[in-house]
Amino acid sequence: MAKATALAPLLAVRKASRSAGPPHLGLVMGGGGARAAYQVGFLRFVAQRFPELRVPYITGVSAGAINAALLASHHGTFLQAVQELSHLWANLTIPDVFRVDIRSLAANGFRWACQLGSGGIGHRQVRGLVDTTPMRSYLTEVLHAVDGELTGVSSNLENGRLKAVALSTTSYTTGKSVTWVQGSEIHEWERPQREARSTKITVDHIMASAALPLVFPAIQLDNAWYGDGGMRLTAPLSPALHLGARRIIAVSTRYAPSPDAVEEDAIRGYPPPAQVVGMLLNSVFLDLLDNDAYRLERLNGLLERLPEAERGGLRLVKLLTLRPSQDLGKLASDFEAQLPKSFRFLTRGLGTKETKSPDFLSLVLFQPDYLRLLIEIGEADATDRSDEIEEFLRSDDDSEDGS
Repeated sequence: MAKATALAPLLAVRKASRSAGPPHLGLVMGGGGARAAYQVGFLRFVAQRFPELRVPYITGVSAGAINAALLASHHGTFLQAVQELSHLWANLTIPDVFRVDIRSLAANGFRWACQLGSGGIGHRQVRGLVDTTPMRSYLTEVLHAVDGELTGVSSNLENGRLKAVALSTTSYTTGKSVTWVQGSEIHEWERPQREARSTKITVDHIMASAALPLVFPAIQLDNAWYGDGGMRLTAPLSPALHLGARRIIAVSTRYAPSPDAVEEDAIRGYPPPAQVVGMLLNSVFLDLLDNDAYRLERLNGLLERLPEAERGGLRLVKLLTLRPSQDLGKLASDFEAQLPKSFRFLTRGLGTKETKSPDFLSLVLFQPDYLRLLIEIGEADATDRSDEIEEFLRSDDDSEDGS
């Protein structure tokens, strides 16, 4: 009986550790505009099974930066944070993100025409297709920012619930991928065409990371202009690795079609602008995460065949990647008719009705019914892989995590 009593505290600690998840867990959330709602579905599944989960390393890029920022700054449990995030996305509307009134869209269109037609002489410079002032106000409110700063991040760092958060942007000045990091005991890093800078995360960092090129205006940070972080981030997993993650969950919004689906024609005739832009944005924001995950898996395979003394300081990193089971672009076409009339007029002018998979539309389709569907798909996909996900999060074998 005495021995059992002595073991009780140790068992309690062990159980609590398991419920909190692996000690070096990292979460990587890629871009994709409105498609980032899919990530929320996965998080909702995890939160229901691991309500006290702790994710010490959180990284995000583009719209994934919004999800990363809320998780990193929330004062409650993981479950409470995800519930708030789910409510945010399920009720998000286009007017919450950018102005869609006829006057605003017409004024921006007129400025574009004047700038193109005049060679840029004597006209006010256009900074984006749409005005994202509503998005700034919305993020400031839902993230409880104080003078723009996400004070919840500092609080979570102080109490040890968080070790670091990183949001990636692209510098229009230097062409580099710049990752803004806030954390404890974090060292800045620099690699070819990418670097990290220590800072206090603000709403401006989120706005910059999510600034779709040409569509959303660039954001000024430290006297330079920045746009969507996915444009030059060739290694989306690298921020989490630099921060110290040894076990990473990466949530992509890219659908991997079957060979038969790849052969299916998405359009007939000459490709409209929406098709061209959609493919371009997919290659920039979505494909890179899959490529980086493939490289990491190959490296893990090589390291497993080497004795630890011969690995040159490299460590095995466990990786779990979740991707949509359905084409989120194709689904967007079912909701196009519900867009505000002025904005629908603009998207149809770009040819969204002329393609079977309007990927460009899916990036800006901040419609509650579409977003709720993506959340449901993300949760269903996670449920289908529940055993794999739970094993990944329950395992406490630190030897493979590099502890």
